[in-house]
Amino acid sequence: MKPKHVMIIAGEASGDLHGSKLVRTICNKNKGIYFCGIGGQALKKAGVEILVDASELSVVGITEVFSKIPNLFRAIATVKRHLKSIKPDLVILIDFPDFNLKIAAAAKKLDIPVLYYISPQVWAWRPGRVKIIRKLVNHVAVILPFEEDFYRKHNVPVTFVGHPLLDNYAKNDYHQSSNLETKERADLQTCNVKRVENENHDIPVIGLLPGSRDREVIRHLPVMLDAAQILKGRLKNIKFIISIAPSVEKKHVEEILKKHKEISDYELTTEDVKKVFEMCRIAVAASGTVTLEAAISGTPTVIIYKVSPVSYWLGKLMVQVKNFGLVNLIAGENIVPELLQDEASPKHIANTVFNMLNDAKGLQKLRKKLFEIRDMLGGPGASERVAEIALNMMEKKY
Repeated sequence: MKPKHVMIIAGEASGDLHGSKLVRTICNKNKGIYFCGIGGQALKKAGVEILVDASELSVVGITEVFSKIPNLFRAIATVKRHLKSIKPDLVILIDFPDFNLKIAAAAKKLDIPVLYYISPQVWAWRPGRVKIIRKLVNHVAVILPFEEDFYRKHNVPVTFVGHPLLDNYAKNDYHQSSNLETKERADLQTCNVKRVENENHDIPVIGLLPGSRDREVIRHLPVMLDAAQILKGRLKNIKFIISIAPSVEKKHVEEILKKHKEISDYELTTEDVKKVFEMCRIAVAASGTVTLEAAISGTPTVIIYKVSPVSYWLGKLMVQVKNFGLVNLIAGENIVPELLQDEASPKHIANTVFNMLNDAKGLQKLRKKLFEIRDMLGGPGASERVAEIALNMMEKKY
């Protein structure tokens, strides 16, 4: 019997991580499957033959795309050659929409089924892409609760699988927060014991999470450190944890820290952000998946984001949603502060954090809302659900 072949495409750090979990889950269910595609170290460690490393393709902002155009075209050509030569039983696309929809078109021409996991945010901008998805993609596995209704309204085969971040939490540690009565119970349910200890003493710990890409860190970390210096002037005992994603080059961080030698009360870590959130009273984080992980852990967060002026201007023209933070999008209201572009100044960030620290009741209410957001995300098991869809598609059951 011919072994099954799957091509998986993940062009960004988060997709690489979620894709690796999916590959391992599929292999646990069916060990005779060969994987190839685009990804990073996580997919490589999961046993995927990497055709193009994702680091060659990752971009931030609209204008930054131009510098990577040659790499993108070479990668598309490489993938197309492999599609024709091995004709896989299934193509799994993870996020990375502008690139992945081109791969979907190539797969469609070869009559190869396509599963899109973590779909394009067509509800936020460029909604016309939903017509392309309906034409090219066989099934969409969505991770945000409101996405399922959106795709159903546009007659796209879809399944809400829950958010893969919840797979980081053991099932016996995951509790529905609708029954919570107090902040203490909420914190205990997420094992945030260290944070509780910190709150019982006057030593606030603030997490600084500047992003998972080099350009994000270069833009955000200096602003965060300047804000930290302002906060240090107001609260002598305050401490900071700087969380750096493994995908970020250390040299960028080192160069920035050299220019901010006046800040000494910080810990630099590349550990799992879940551990960082256990320590934090409040986090300041670049907009992205990490802000949702903060919500899952019950950590109040100030969301910031800065891009080039041209990218910001173009984005304002195209984006059709009021909020840019995932937490607020899911909530349908502004429950955590969002500071975009010029608003993400050191003074504004520091003032926002300072005001939150001085509003204990407000923080308690915010934590309760964050746990309500977590309950909306479907519970652990996203990789299991997507794996079942993928295996069924290979067996022509979808």
